[in-house]
Amino acid sequence: MKKAYELSVLCDCEIALIIFNHSNKLFQYASTDMDKVLLKYTEYNEPHESRTNADIVEVSCLISGSFM
Repeated sequence: MKKAYELSVLCDCEIALIIFNHSNKLFQYASTDMDKVLLKYTEYNEPHESRTNADIVEVSCLISGSFM
């Protein structure tokens, strides 16, 4: 959560982070009010980027020349 805080400060942006650990315990962090950030997210209708871990790994492999 410290990295999310740092990102919000360095980039002057709103961050909402939701984590479920292996035991299904919920952790959350928001740089501002979580409900307001989530409402903004659900009401956002413009095209936007969406990435997963698999996307990041794929790009990293392409750049390094590795194959999965």
